Amino acid sequence: MSVRSGRAEVLLIEDSAGDALLTGQIVAESSVPIRLVIARDGVQALGMLDDPAFQPALIILDLNIPLISGHAILERNPRKEIPVVIFSVSSDERDVRLALALGAREYVQKPMNLEAYKEAVLGIIEKWVSPENNGAEGAAAH
Repeated sequence: MSVRSGRAEVLLIEDSAGDALLTGQIVAESSVPIRLVIARDGVQALGMLDDPAFQPALIILDLNIPLISGHAILERNPRKEIPVVIFSVSSDERDVRLALALGAREYVQKPMNLEAYKEAVLGIIEKWVSPENNGAEGAAAH
């Protein structure tokens, strides 16, 4: 896990400016110190993951992103050792199965309710980044 000044880095791959801003605000309130790094599309995300100096503790990935889809990111991800949690509005069972088959550790559907969204983001951070858990292994889809 990369920890710079006591903060774990988390890569959020999200094209929605609103969702990225909201996630950033939620993460700032988390009890786990996080440095959120945002990629707005699949090309930018893969470029960041190709840099060996970039060592995120977690990748939070939206499936519906421009240029390269979330499923293609999972397939082409050069950093299979970094846990990837899908955070998507899609409730399609095929999306869930494919994402988990391609290496995602967990699939969390984005809630439309603000409070539930906050709880979902904090749950992901606490489960995968918090030092006590040190990245839970083998998590299932919600």
